[in-house]
Amino acid sequence: MSGTERRAAREDGRVFVARAAVMDAADVRRALVRIAHEILERNHGTADLVLVGLQSGGVPLAERLAEAIAAIDGTPVPLGRLDVAFYRDDIPLRPVRAESVTSMPVELTDRVVVLVDDVLFTGRTVRAALDALADHGRARAVQLAVMVDRGHRELPIRPDYVGKNLPTRRDELVEVSEKGVVIGDLVAR
Repeated sequence: MSGTERRAAREDGRVFVARAAVMDAADVRRALVRIAHEILERNHGTADLVLVGLQSGGVPLAERLAEAIAAIDGTPVPLGRLDVAFYRDDIPLRPVRAESVTSMPVELTDRVVVLVDDVLFTGRTVRAALDALADHGRARAVQLAVMVDRGHRELPIRPDYVGKNLPTRRDELVEVSEKGVVIGDLVAR
């Protein structure tokens, strides 16, 4: 479940109830290492590479991905954090709450930016992230890495790197953490 889904669950009085574990901690670690190798292979190393974690679920994954890339390649990768709250297209539908501070370690112009998020669902958060990135320079390329791609896209957005494709119903939720990935439902308290 993304950070947005977690907040929505609290606001409407329902709670997330896990139904099934899809990945355990070791599976998540292996997926991150695989994605790190794929990023290095596709980009021929770390030159001009910047990882940007989306607040809030993508930041811990981006941090772990940066560690994995540094362990494999021996070169640290700049790591940014991006809050897209003010770039969302659903602002009229719900209150805007900035989750965290956006921080970019370097100017993004002429860099390859890998956006990192926990769950890709409709694609609207990624669309907002693309708008937000433009405020930090014109990237040479933007790639997308997600731990879970659950389908149900509303926009033509496709990830470049995926930990797990997980078909879901629209009303199901997916939660990603260090402990693994679980699928569940929102239920009334």
